[in-house]
Amino acid sequence: MALWGGRFKEKASIQFKKFNDSLPVDYRMAVQDIVGSIAWAQAIHEVGVLNDDELARITTALNELKASVEADPKQILLSDAEDIHSWVEIQLIEKTGDLGKKLHTGRSRNDQVATDLKLWCKESGGDLLFALVNLQQAMMNLAEREKDTVLPGYTHLQRAQPVTFGHWCLAYVEMFNRDIGRLKDALYRLDVSPLGSGALAGTGYPIDRNALAQRLGFRTATMNSLDAVSDRDHVIELLASASISMMHLSRFAEDLIFYNSGEAGFVEMSDLVSSGSSLMPQKKNPDACELIRGKAGRVFGSLTGMLTTMKALALAYNKDMQEDKEGLFDALETWEECMEMAVLVADGLKVNRSRTLAAAQQGYANATELADYLVGKDIPFREAHHIVGEVVLAAIEKGCPLEDLTLTQLQEFSDKIDQDVYQHLSIESTLDKREALGGTSRSQVEKAIATIQAGNGEILNEQVVGAPGKQQIKVALKQVKQRLNAQRAAAMSVRRARMSDVEKIHQQVNIQADKGEILPRTLDNIIHDIQNFVVAELDGEVVGCASLYIYQTGLAEIRSVVIEQSAQGQGQGQALVQYLLEFAHQMELEQIIVLTYIPEYFSKLGFNVIDKNSLAENIIEDSEPSPHKEPADEVAMEYIVGQSS
Repeated sequence: MALWGGRFKEKASIQFKKFNDSLPVDYRMAVQDIVGSIAWAQAIHEVGVLNDDELARITTALNELKASVEADPKQILLSDAEDIHSWVEIQLIEKTGDLGKKLHTGRSRNDQVATDLKLWCKESGGDLLFALVNLQQAMMNLAEREKDTVLPGYTHLQRAQPVTFGHWCLAYVEMFNRDIGRLKDALYRLDVSPLGSGALAGTGYPIDRNALAQRLGFRTATMNSLDAVSDRDHVIELLASASISMMHLSRFAEDLIFYNSGEAGFVEMSDLVSSGSSLMPQKKNPDACELIRGKAGRVFGSLTGMLTTMKALALAYNKDMQEDKEGLFDALETWEECMEMAVLVADGLKVNRSRTLAAAQQGYANATELADYLVGKDIPFREAHHIVGEVVLAAIEKGCPLEDLTLTQLQEFSDKIDQDVYQHLSIESTLDKREALGGTSRSQVEKAIATIQAGNGEILNEQVVGAPGKQQIKVALKQVKQRLNAQRAAAMSVRRARMSDVEKIHQQVNIQADKGEILPRTLDNIIHDIQNFVVAELDGEVVGCASLYIYQTGLAEIRSVVIEQSAQGQGQGQALVQYLLEFAHQMELEQIIVLTYIPEYFSKLGFNVIDKNSLAENIIEDSEPSPHKEPADEVAMEYIVGQSS
């Protein structure tokens, strides 16, 4: 049954129907279409199209249909409906009779499909964020395991300077962090609702589109109906994010394929991610990495296809846009699958440390250190560079590394070279000199990992006192920890609060205040301070909140940390605090304090106990004593925020 047959005298040909129908692809948006339909039913009820009884009957029928689809989504494919919108409407009419025909009042499949797709993208985006954070953590774990392993670094696929395997891992942590940023940006921009835009000119009913948008979980509604129904930027942005991330994954895979080769022999892949040869029994092939590398092209192709489809489309909707979903669905699934496979690869990787060390000692990777040594002897770098080039040429002719040349042989090239040169030519010296921020020194890598993993930076304290330049390293590495924690928070659906959250925040805060756990907040106070609140969501419901109260330049307090009883123990509270710490860093705040009855909780998040009497009087005055607690039980704690380098 088609929903548009009145204008036509003849049925569409079977060939055209097969060519035109999108149900085999868009059936995956069934739940989103039903959710959008429930919200639309409420919207047209508010303007008098449906009465209370009709709304109740339609809503009940749609909820039943939603439960059925969630239990068995493939049932949809047994239908000959044109698309998922037609299928949902047909099912509704079967359940409610002619009443179901009223639901589409004021709505078009153009704004309907745009809304469904954005809802699907929002949901999928959350899964992709989790996958990216998990991938970052897998690389952190590998870096921790191989933080002391020497690895030859390469430029132009020629051995250049030694690095550590941990440093190599952290390079990909940085890449995946940028991927997270791009994905979050794309998800923010797509978080606007097209529903109520009609076919192209807007709906003819006085729908409150912002209320409708918030009911569907969007932050706001679109501003232009022509753009709303013809916009597919969000599809292109997600495909671009996926493509860039797949490029990073492909580089990761290529590195490991090379490291795994018989010529390098630096690593061995786990049997879980390898295959053998049907002919050669000795072979163990890095198929997981090769497939990741290969699938990058598949994702790139989806992006190119979508850009080509959209490049010359006149406003507004055109049937060409039906091609938006198949490539998107496949690309995002491929991206997520490749991230999960990369985690499996990293978890099972075995590094041959003797081979990596031997390789790093070859290829004259310490030549730069010899040049730096000569610079330290007041020889200009360009002259030192030339001298070392001649030394390397002599070493090649003798078939030995630089450090095996005798002092007499080295002094033939410069009389500034002394016995102390040999301490500069060792692998250990080459690595340990790279102490500047972002360098590959083993202590730097170790501290970076320790800071991120330990959560409070205490591991660094004993090692950095009095050491020149290391305080800067400590601060910068703490930023990495804050950033990674903030990414986890975002993946756990922590977001900035909106005005629509005020009532829920007020309710949550004052339930805890009645127990004496935190200070009460008036509704007006929360409204006034809403821009400083963040909330945590589970399944689209706000289950917790926290706020950042700024006292003065550089100083703020975390307040009103609340998680509903039903959501406790799932990490939402920590995610709220971590989100605020990153927010504080972006605000260039320096010191964050809390006044708490549970210091052990905040200690795990990097806070240290301080003397409450050291706080300014206005801070103490703001902290009203709880009638349910002893004043001495309240502990003051601080967190020193990493500053920009």
